[in-house]
Amino acid sequence: MNERDHISPEDLSLYAMQALSESEAAVVRAHVETCSVCRDEVAQAAGDLALAALSAEQHPLPESARQRFVERVAADAKTAGRASDAPGVPPVQAKPIRRIYASVQWSLVGAMAVLAFAMLLKIGDLNREMKKLKADEAQQTAHAARAQQVLDVLTAATAQHVLLTAANAHPVPGGRAVYLASTGGLIFQANNLAAIPADKTYELWVIPADGKAPIPAGLFRPDAAGDASVVLPPLPSGVPAKAFGVTMEKATGSPTPTAPILLAGAAPSAGE
Repeated sequence: MNERDHISPEDLSLYAMQALSESEAAVVRAHVETCSVCRDEVAQAAGDLALAALSAEQHPLPESARQRFVERVAADAKTAGRASDAPGVPPVQAKPIRRIYASVQWSLVGAMAVLAFAMLLKIGDLNREMKKLKADEAQQTAHAARAQQVLDVLTAATAQHVLLTAANAHPVPGGRAVYLASTGGLIFQANNLAAIPADKTYELWVIPADGKAPIPAGLFRPDAAGDASVVLPPLPSGVPAKAFGVTMEKATGSPTPTAPILLAGAAPSAGE
């Protein structure tokens, strides 16, 4: 049995309660030694079972009820003794009180075991549902954060809106960049781009205003209609841009632009 063939949650719960037969328990025991998933399930089931046992409220038997029970047992034993003395009636051996108490206790233990097993299954369902809800919440939070980041770049008053064009081409390829220097957020949309060989790619560049080397801002390939986009590439924050450019590079990109510059656009002052 491999990692993909797991023991059912019900059998793992019964194994944790030591309620399986010896042969069934041996199968489960051999499986959990090599399956980390089922081993974790058994550990969790054992913990939940212990929690259920500890959380069950204990109610001592009232003293008056206990006394009546003892008196009733004594009376039954005395009646059985008189009947055994009658002619022709075989003697009846009275059950020891300790044995009666033991049978009552084991009945209570059995009832508690059934209740604990039901609670264990319910706790397992709740745990799985909670894990799914947490995963969904984390995914929604990540999507919301990215959407908010895109909105911040597009609506920031200090963002630079740049139109990139190419000369002497028809239809004219173009691109538009929205850049927020304070956070390094960049959103670029291009259209009417020419198709390129499989071993080539387009690369976007940020030209810093301080005259430093161009910063690579993402690789992209156009679709069949010539459209492409670059959204929030990893860029340093606080770098004002003088211009933006697009070059054609090898498929893995380049650390420096390769002439010619296919698309270029000067960056206006922030907010224009």
